[in-house]
Order: sequence, then structure tokens, then C-alpha cells
Amino acid sequence: MPSSDRRVRLASAAVLVPSVIALLAACSAGAPGASTASSTGGSTVAPVSKGVSRVAIELVSSGSGDECQISHTTAKAGPVTFTITNTSATGITEAELMQGQRILGEKENLAPGLAAVTFTTTLTGGDYAVVCPGATTESIPFTVTGKAAAASGSDASTLLAAGTKTYGDYVASTLGDMVTAVENLQTAVDSGDVAAAKQRYAVARPFYEKVESDVEGFVLPGTDPTDNTGNLDYLIDMRASNLDTAVGWSGFHAIERDLWQGGRITAETKQYAADLTTNVGKLVSLATTLTYKPEDLANGAAGLLEEVQSGKITGEEERYSHLDLVDFAANVEGAQQAFANLEPGLKAIDPTLTQQVTDRFAAVTEALTKYEDASLAGGYERYTPALRAKDAASLSSTVQSLQEPLSRIAEKVAAA
Repeated sequence: MPSSDRRVRLASAAVLVPSVIALLAACSAGAPGASTASSTGGSTVAPVSKGVSRVAIELVSSGSGDECQISHTTAKAGPVTFTITNTSATGITEAELMQGQRILGEKENLAPGLAAVTFTTTLTGGDYAVVCPGATTESIPFTVTGKAAAASGSDASTLLAAGTKTYGDYVASTLGDMVTAVENLQTAVDSGDVAAAKQRYAVARPFYEKVESDVEGFVLPGTDPTDNTGNLDYLIDMRASNLDTAVGWSGFHAIERDLWQGGRITAETKQYAADLTTNVGKLVSLATTLTYKPEDLANGAAGLLEEVQSGKITGEEERYSHLDLVDFAANVEGAQQAFANLEPGLKAIDPTLTQQVTDRFAAVTEALTKYEDASLAGGYERYTPALRAKDAASLSSTVQSLQEPLSRIAEKVAAA
């Protein structure tokens, strides 16, 4: 979920690399062989280990303001792992790798003192930028030399490539189901039946949550990519915590607010529902451009789990309906689908890690089972403040135990 000033990927890009979101995982605090450099230094080529270049990004506070320091400003083409640590910068909450206006990888919610986080992406020769909104120098040039090697043709590489195709089919199917569910929600809203609209809302919500990390970067053609006027993720899934007053309420959570807080359907509610149907249709048409690399699936799965930690366990996502556990389960399902499509290839690379992730997905699923309630819309208990106070810590701990091994997958599959 973007903040109001977040940069977004251009919808006109023929191949859109899915963005990744911050995950709370225990990773090493720096890159092997990295040297500390100022935001304008670090011109040496990033070291390569096991076929992966490594770049460290550190967010620090200084007398002149918050700074974004990178260990190296050049890397060889191929997989590059960026490890980000916020040591003391209170004014920087995210770091991104961009090419033009296109985000290739990012981490958000980077509070000082949290464990380092990583993302891995395969880059070819060209000019890029490390962008840290809020830093004294926000954009630092980053250069990639050479050309990324073609797939190795190994058994693992072949299996991973096949997995990206079947995962693409899953995303397309999920988006198609979302179109139908949102149209049904609009029909219920137009009828004026609040109870029916609440039921349809609970049915529609999970589809977006399953694939959010894949589709959240699209903007409408002809709109400014640096604000929320055409940001489809904002228009579809904004919430009170990231309200952009210049754009206003929109999408799912505007309808949620009216149904649960207001308890009635107004002309404005009907307009929200009509706009949601329109914007979901536009999103689906744009999402036909999506293609995937194996690390995209791994990064996306990690991003969905961060969505669980930052929005669902905190109760922020569904503040009026308390359907957070419905969204929680959808995020986990989407992450599990991404992992399942990587699993055959990952087994050939690291069977121990594969089994560890499998076991921890099972633990998360088991933790959710006790909240199932088929009598309620969405199939889960309401995540009330009382339930949150009782169980949030244990749920967070269970999810975090999965995030750590999951965070190691992207680098392994990128180098296969």
C-alpha cells in the first residue's frame, strides 16, 4: 500500500517487474566485502558471491539531515541483492531501486533499529538509481555494466521458468474472479441492501489481497506517475491511514466505511462501488503485460507476508468491518501459491530450505485455523480490538518465523 508521495511504476512498461514490500526478517546487517560510502561516493564495483552481486544501503542521521549511504554504485549485470539497514534515520521510511519512473524493487516501513531487509532482482546493463525519499540526497545514480546471462538451462532453471508461467496463470485467474466479485458487490450496493453488500464485500476483498504484490504498481495512462490521481492501488485499496486529501476516499475501504461505520448506502457509496468496478477493470487490462522472473515470485511472497505484519495483524486494514483475518488468510494463500510454483526448482537448489519454508507455511495455516467460522462472511472471526490484544503478538511471531527462511529464496532462485 503506497503512501501519498510514493513513486509508482509506469503502466506503459511492456514488462513490469512486481514490486516488493518491506519484510521483517533477520538478514545480515551489511553486504560481504562492502565498504561504507557516502551518498555520493562508493564508486567501486559491488562484490560478487555465488553469482550474486551485493550492495548495502544504510540509512543514517547526520548533522545535515538524514542520509542514504550505499556501499557501491556499480554492479555487474545479473542478480543483485540489496541489503537495507536503517541505523538512525527517522525521516526515511523506504528505499527503492528505480530505472526511470519504474520501480524494480523496494522496501518500506524502514524504522530505525529494525533488522536489515533485502530484495534481489536481476539487472542488465544500464543506468538506474537508488532512491530514498526524505534523504538529503534522495536519488543516487547506480550503474549496471554488461548484459545478464541467459538462463543456465539447468534442471532447476527449467523448473523455475515453468513455475513463473503457471503462477502467471494463477494471477490471471484471480484477477478474473475479482472482476466478477466486484461487479456483484456493486449490484448489492446499488440495491440498497446493506446486509447483502456486507456479504459481497467480504467475498470480494480476498482476491486483491492474494495478488496485491504483483499489481500494486500500475498507474492509469496519461496520469502523473508521482502522485495518487491515477495510482490504481490507491484508487482500489486506499485506507484511512494513507488518505491523500488531494484525491480523497476511494475503492474498497470507502465502501467498507459506509457499510459498517455509517450503516447505510448513500449515493456516494454507489459511486464508490461504480468507480471500484471501473478501476478493477482497468487494472486487469493493464495487468496483461505482467511477466515474471523466479525472484519476482519470491520477493512478492515476502511482500504479502509484510502486508500481514504491517496491516492485518495491527488491525489497520479493515478498521470498520474487522475482516482483517479474511485478508490475512488471502495474503498467506497468495504467498503460498508463489512459493508452490517455485518449490520444484527450489528443491533442486536447496531441499533443506524448501522443507523449512513448507513447514512454516503449515504452521501459519494452522494458526489461522482456530479463527475459522463458516457462519460469518469471509469465513473468519472478526478481528476485534479484544481479539487483537489477546492474539496479535503470537500471530506476528508465527508469521515472522516464516519470513526469515522465505527471505532467503529470492537470491537462490535468481542465481539458478
